[in-house]
Amino acid sequence: MKIFPAIDIKDKKCVRLIKGDFENKTEYEISPADQARKYKENGFKNLHIVDLDGALTGDPINIDIIQDIIKKFDLKIEIGGGVRNFETIKKYISAGVEKVILGSAAIKDRRFLEEACKKYPNQIALGLDAKDGHLATSGWTEESDKLTTEYLKKVNEYGVSRIIYTDINRDGTKQSPNFEETQKVADISNCPVVISGGVSSINDIKKAKILNNIEGVIVGKAIYDGDIKLGELAKEINA
Repeated sequence: MKIFPAIDIKDKKCVRLIKGDFENKTEYEISPADQARKYKENGFKNLHIVDLDGALTGDPINIDIIQDIIKKFDLKIEIGGGVRNFETIKKYISAGVEKVILGSAAIKDRRFLEEACKKYPNQIALGLDAKDGHLATSGWTEESDKLTTEYLKKVNEYGVSRIIYTDINRDGTKQSPNFEETQKVADISNCPVVISGGVSSINDIKKAKILNNIEGVIVGKAIYDGDIKLGELAKEINA
């Protein structure tokens, strides 16, 4: 089970949103680089980063911070937020990112997702962010009429290497992930799924371990608020 501690970046700061609401965010004093250092020092090998500025603008606004983290720490990074063209994908891959997460652009244009998977095999992850079973796009500011499971069936053969499934209603709430919906996605998916949104305790990690086709779990707000201690969480990596 891979544990992906999270860093969400907005205005050069670590932040956490509640249910994806940019007006309902918490800013933390620690810088993204210093937070990455804490993860590295506690033995984590993977890192989930979201460029929230990028999600709103469609540009890799914080690529300098991400490059700095990659340069300083030997971490396998997946990055998402506003990746809408091949130029941005290339920038992140060239910077040393392990996987680039496509979300809004992939949902709005399946051909872009298919071409990206062919051009960058094993380096494209698909972010499925859902609200009440329907996919949301553009930094979660737009809800679509696309059912998550129906969309996945259409793109399942494209060669996506990882799916990050987020229940927006749980994200940042520390109310536990939506395991039921996540398992529905994992049962359909040809690639492994990472759980995102709502992780509140070590028990959530333990529950995720018994699900099928689950590669890992993303943990964010529960770390920042001290509900989950990094040392305790790190023990679950190889447990």
